[in-house]
Amino acid sequence: MANSHSRLSEEIRLEGHIIDSLILPRVMDVIMDAGGNFDVLEVDVGTHKHAVSLARMKVLADTQEQMDHIITALQELGAQLVNSDDAHVTPAPTDGALPDAFYSTTNLPTEVRLGGRWQSVEGTEMDLVVVVAPDQGRAHNVPISEVKQGDLVVVGHSGIRVLPPQRQREQEVFSFMRNEVSSERPNKLAIAQIARTMRQVREAGQRICFVIGPAIIHSGAGPYMERLIRSGYVQVLFGGNAIAVHDVESQLFGTSLGINLTNGLPVPGGHSHHMRAINAMRRIGSIKRAVESGFLRSGLMAEAYRSGIDMVLAGSVRDDGPMPDVIGDMGEAQRQMRAALHGVEMCIMLATMLHSIGTGNLLASHVKVVAVDINPATVTKLADRGSFQAVGIVTDAELFLRELVEELDLPE
Repeated sequence: MANSHSRLSEEIRLEGHIIDSLILPRVMDVIMDAGGNFDVLEVDVGTHKHAVSLARMKVLADTQEQMDHIITALQELGAQLVNSDDAHVTPAPTDGALPDAFYSTTNLPTEVRLGGRWQSVEGTEMDLVVVVAPDQGRAHNVPISEVKQGDLVVVGHSGIRVLPPQRQREQEVFSFMRNEVSSERPNKLAIAQIARTMRQVREAGQRICFVIGPAIIHSGAGPYMERLIRSGYVQVLFGGNAIAVHDVESQLFGTSLGINLTNGLPVPGGHSHHMRAINAMRRIGSIKRAVESGFLRSGLMAEAYRSGIDMVLAGSVRDDGPMPDVIGDMGEAQRQMRAALHGVEMCIMLATMLHSIGTGNLLASHVKVVAVDINPATVTKLADRGSFQAVGIVTDAELFLRELVEELDLPE
């Protein structure tokens, strides 16, 4: 496959289940799609279920820019540079800014080589940078905004090792449904498997996060979410201003966006109910005070507070009010979300595109992710933005939650 005009070369190594996980053909595609070429130097195929395979290849490129592009893409697939030194670092020039050629992380487990030894990078997350402390033998992922002047930031490609996902052999929802979003596929079996996985996660003492949009209230599914919270299946809850507003509106007026939740008919003057709900809560000052004073006796917000789960409400420029407890500072909202996600092993995202994508960006690749929306495009966008592990279910939020609660056999 060599091209006589190619001048630059790098030798890479691939190890693991690179055949049945289709990593090896993907590596070849990446190289050729970028205009490069390759020579296969060695392939050793594992001969039984648990055996790993090995491949060595020489990557050829015409320019350094082209080679850098290829190697960056290959490292995301787990390729290692054979002639790799320790990770190269450069001090950050100022607070919140990076040196040129910084390494941008993926959501896959990553290691860097320090002092000749491979060191795991702490805080796996996509679109961050790796900061190292060589004297401590420590490396951790840091958001750009939190980088301080003088921090040693990993640059280039040397001394970086990404551990790619391996194909799951078990026939379960998080292997056979991935990347197969369709409104025509039956969801009952998938929901049953999701329920089983939720039980396993809870029994293991791990945490489940729900990311929810206001359609939970509009569709009448709020009581199902309350039952999930009461039964211990929700440890983290993310949402925006709208979910809080319409939940409180439903408790004060029996409406959501002015529509009666019992008969589905508009209520005279109902268009102002959400603003009246916001005003009432702003006068009280917080969800905590509203619940403890008895003003808010039921509903999703009240249940979340009483259950003591970690709840983060991140606002946006579209918000009316906003409600108390809604965080308007996006940097602070992201920090609180990142902290709340520690220990989360499963995340279910319901009817909220922007919050789902924002949360997906914070999750490591091992976290099981379920994205549920009536719009297939909303489900696929999550995977398009890097959360490749997301399983998509195209259905109504109320139908999904109702079936999920039935599968879990939760009390009223």
